Amino acid sequence: MSNKTLFAVLILALGASTTDLSAQSILGRIATRVKEKVTDKIEQTIDQAIDGAIDGVTEGETDDADNNDAAAADTYDPQAGAAKSDFVRGAAIMFEDDMQGEQVGEFPSKWDLVRGNAEIATIQGQKCIALIDGDGWITPLVKGGIKNYLGDEFTVEFDMLFDDRPKDGAPAIEFDFMHESQRHDNEIFTIHWSMSYDKQSFECDYVRPTDEGWTSTEGHTSAHEVATVNDGRWHHYALSFNKRAIKFYVDGKRVINVPNAKAGAGWFTIWSGYKNDRPTYVKNVVVAKGAVALYEQNATDMSAVERAIQETGKFVTNNILFETGKATLKPESMIEIQKVAEYMKKNPQARLEVQGHTDNQGSDAVNDPLSQQRAEAVVKALEGMGVDGFNLKAVGKGSHEPIADNSTEDGRAKNRRVEFVKK
Repeated sequence: MSNKTLFAVLILALGASTTDLSAQSILGRIATRVKEKVTDKIEQTIDQAIDGAIDGVTEGETDDADNNDAAAADTYDPQAGAAKSDFVRGAAIMFEDDMQGEQVGEFPSKWDLVRGNAEIATIQGQKCIALIDGDGWITPLVKGGIKNYLGDEFTVEFDMLFDDRPKDGAPAIEFDFMHESQRHDNEIFTIHWSMSYDKQSFECDYVRPTDEGWTSTEGHTSAHEVATVNDGRWHHYALSFNKRAIKFYVDGKRVINVPNAKAGAGWFTIWSGYKNDRPTYVKNVVVAKGAVALYEQNATDMSAVERAIQETGKFVTNNILFETGKATLKPESMIEIQKVAEYMKKNPQARLEVQGHTDNQGSDAVNDPLSQQRAEAVVKALEGMGVDGFNLKAVGKGSHEPIADNSTEDGRAKNRRVEFVKK
């Protein structure tokens, strides 16, 4: 409102006085309203300035002093290690369960019950395992119940959901790994956490390599308040064990990193242990042979493939296996093939001749084409891992280039091999 307009309003107001409302009272009311308007306008301007400052901070718009502080802080990030995302699933899957095809209300058919209770449920339209009665303790039913299937290189993954938004009690969770000779709850190492609190902390207790037994968990590490996983959403958990290194991930971010633990885990369990009316749910469990690459303290250390090729010009392996009389790769072969794939990716200019060799059992008319088909199967597997097929050539050698005596079983086993020869 302009000054002239305001003056006109005042004149009109004075002329419009009535018997019960004097000109002086009208002027007083107008002055009060003007003061209120001015105050509102000032507060509005202040609010806009504050909003602009907040937006600038959240969008990265800082002054030079702030930028200088940020540059200094970038020299060291104490959370960088905890946030690292380097998980890679093992190459050969040995157990997998997506719970599809299971009957709701029944015990999951691919699992065994250690203690408590569990059953198939449907949550958010997806079938899963509900760990109920506050003591649900389950283990994969692998190969009829054996307890030595993990080995020294493996990964385990699963999704888990729990809803603690009501804040009326939450379970503890354990992810336990035992030696084949040990019963449950006598772990060679364990990952455990509580679903309470706003953010979850993760603990790892483990047997040190120098310990004689399998359950003396003197080793310990923890990650405090690194994730929120009790919000009624599905969260992904993953673990890698490679000879001595334990790495544990939550939603792709590494939260546990143990460099030296004792090998020898044979089987594992998942446990949820607090009695309440809200079960813990698990789905999409995958166990695989192979693990995240082992970090060597000596940065000059080379892989076995790289060292062999550098020293001899070729990498020879008897760990790539096929179905008898066929060119079908066995699942465990993918671990060795993945090592070659990693070498090829590290050395993209390298060219390898992939040679298939057989023993002398059977005729050349059978062995020659079979060895060629097997070499081609390895090349195809490498291409599936992202290796450029241009740098690979499959060659079948049959039984024509033995490296051991074919008259003995041990010699024939050595002759059944795949060679990767640098060209």
